[in-house]
Amino acid sequence: MKKAFSWSYSMLTTFENCPRRHYHYDVLKDVVEQKSEKLLEGDTLHEQAAAYLSKGAEMPTGRTVLKKYCDKIIAGQQGLGGKLLVEQKFAITESFRPCAWFADDTWFRAIGDAVTIAGPVALIVDWKTGKILEDSQQLALSAAAIFAHYPDVRKVRSEFIWLAHDCDTAEVYSRDGMVRMWDNLWPRIEALKHAYTTVEYPAKPGGLCRKYCAVKTCPHCGEKR
Repeated sequence: MKKAFSWSYSMLTTFENCPRRHYHYDVLKDVVEQKSEKLLEGDTLHEQAAAYLSKGAEMPTGRTVLKKYCDKIIAGQQGLGGKLLVEQKFAITESFRPCAWFADDTWFRAIGDAVTIAGPVALIVDWKTGKILEDSQQLALSAAAIFAHYPDVRKVRSEFIWLAHDCDTAEVYSRDGMVRMWDNLWPRIEALKHAYTTVEYPAKPGGLCRKYCAVKTCPHCGEKR
């Protein structure tokens, strides 16, 4: 029996870059991308931040920027008297209700690298290790996940922290503003759902084909664009 449709923002952006790539990476999962040194370094940074924030582990030498932002998160949480969550998984249903990560009716999934909940306000942080690519939609979806799981929260500060550049991108969202956010995003979600329902995933040649796609059965794999 086919699983019910569910998605994440990374799945949506992969689909929009190339439906065929998304099909093999996220739906069939029969292609596993070999991680570059940069991606592996990003995984390591996430693990070190999680250990520091959740267990008080020592921050490795050379992680000055990472430690600075982790300390800022801890200080903010202590100052507000809030709750700190690390690598927190959030899932919601299509009716925007909270649910378990692998529930039968899970519709959307997101992960907060660091989350602070303090009464009516919250902070959700996403560590970024690459070049700065601002994406307010992803920031908004992170906030939406918080609102679904914490009904008393009225405002969410959603942040990307760009570790390689020692800076952040942040937006503040109100609960009332989520209706417009979902309305604007809905056509993109419906396109992804339609592809899943019809199993129509055409190849879309682009800049990723030559070096960054592992779908060898695609006729465009390896092409220069």
